[in-house]
Amino acid sequence: MLSRTTEYGIRALIFIQAENLKDKRPKVSEIAEGIDSPAHYTAKVLQTLARHDLVSSAKGRGGGFFFREGSEPITLYMVIKLLEGESFFSRCGFGLNECSDGHPCPMHDEYHKIRQNYYEVVSRLSIYEMAVKLGQDKVYLHDKI
Repeated sequence: MLSRTTEYGIRALIFIQAENLKDKRPKVSEIAEGIDSPAHYTAKVLQTLARHDLVSSAKGRGGGFFFREGSEPITLYMVIKLLEGESFFSRCGFGLNECSDGHPCPMHDEYHKIRQNYYEVVSRLSIYEMAVKLGQDKVYLHDKI
């Protein structure tokens, strides 16, 4: 399971990209409202993402959050790796500290397949692709209707 920080980080990036596609640079308050998250918490997550160059920000008139022109596509894998750590993709499904082919937990073989499929999906999906779907009203970033 992804942490709340990672969930908000992914949602925030998708929201920012969707707004950027409309030539807008959203502020923290707009992002928080758009993804249904607390503004203070959202600001901290965005600060981390900006510090690691996944998103940029500018202050003042015309400021807000944006993606730099020509920057490489950001995949879900990149965000998860940053916020959860590389070990997220190799953790035991049972939560054991030591789980391997030589020392497996009861669901090791089955969970390995799930983890591998998940890795493949998040390595392929980009923030941009999901933002396009959001702009087409094909997907949502919060539960409120």
